[in-house]
Amino acid sequence: MSLAEFLSGLNDFIPPNVPFFVFSIAAAVIVILGFAMPIGGICTYIERKVAADFQERIGPNRVGPFGILQFFADGIKMFLKEDTATKNADMFIYNLAPGLVTAGALGAFAAIPFSKYVIGADLDIGIFYVMALASLVSLGILLGAWSSENKWSLLGGMRGAAQIVSYEIPLGIALLSVVVVSGQMSMIKIVDGQAWLGSGSFWYIFHNPFLFLNFFVYFVAALAECNRTPFDLPEAESELVSGFNTEFSGMRFGLYALAEFADVIMFACVAAAIFLGGWHLPFVNIENIHLGWSLAGKSLDPLIQTLFMILIFLGKASVIVFVVMWLRWTLPRLRVDQLMDLCWKYLIPIAFFNLVGASLWVWIFKGQSMIELISGMMGAG
Repeated sequence: MSLAEFLSGLNDFIPPNVPFFVFSIAAAVIVILGFAMPIGGICTYIERKVAADFQERIGPNRVGPFGILQFFADGIKMFLKEDTATKNADMFIYNLAPGLVTAGALGAFAAIPFSKYVIGADLDIGIFYVMALASLVSLGILLGAWSSENKWSLLGGMRGAAQIVSYEIPLGIALLSVVVVSGQMSMIKIVDGQAWLGSGSFWYIFHNPFLFLNFFVYFVAALAECNRTPFDLPEAESELVSGFNTEFSGMRFGLYALAEFADVIMFACVAAAIFLGGWHLPFVNIENIHLGWSLAGKSLDPLIQTLFMILIFLGKASVIVFVVMWLRWTLPRLRVDQLMDLCWKYLIPIAFFNLVGASLWVWIFKGQSMIELISGMMGAG
């Protein structure tokens, strides 16, 4: 069920003289863009605080209480800073590239199920859509680097293209293993398949050993897709000045920075939905929560359930984002040859082995999870 379908049952709460479709579209835009764009700025503040804690320093503390308004100051600086370009830059592609990266990062949120009712579009090919939109990032990085007319940028762009295209393979195989087990590509249906029904059904990360291993394959590949440490070779300030975005300033640079954090959040949300049960908790079925509250004769239970679902979903995604930030200040950067060896010699064979193993598991055990098999054996005993 999409957000529009959920809102159709709440006509009494829609302001008078406002067409329903306008209200639905506005709500979807607020949920998707209103969530993704500010959260990217907030993540810059959180990452600075996390980095400061790891390095035993204070971090942002001047702009607002505890420096909480620092990301507003960064945003204002991006808008007001002079937006320059090199003399020989291809201006059409130079201007287009940051938009492609941002569109790929933010557009994928349309298929992310924040709750059973809050989703931009419940697509039957939701996972395929997310992967397709995410591939725009590599195109935007390569075009931005090439159009800058800068050797450091071009080197960073080539690194970025090789890295992202390569790591899309193990990432896609890891997601495909979940599709094999669930029999679905709709992200809503995949999440619903992980609901706690008291029969042993549980999150797909614990469905079988092969999906458990592929979760970590997905996580490592997602780090590389987002150009995060230890896979931040496309930027590599110590080697390439700033890599593919060396010649970008002002809001063009701001779009690249926003896209990076939006990518991290998007991949964390996909991991939460695909492997970690989305809004579902063990031993609890959120949809069975009924408080009996009402307003204007309408039950508020759907709204309360939706709020619980969103909080649980964002909580899981936030833990993954924190681990990504943690790794940035823990691990050193890989060399290019190590980066490609990890992908082609290790992650791809491991992911493919786990895909075959998950397929055989579904065939041999009729789709039952480890927990269901153990419960069945204990019951038989």
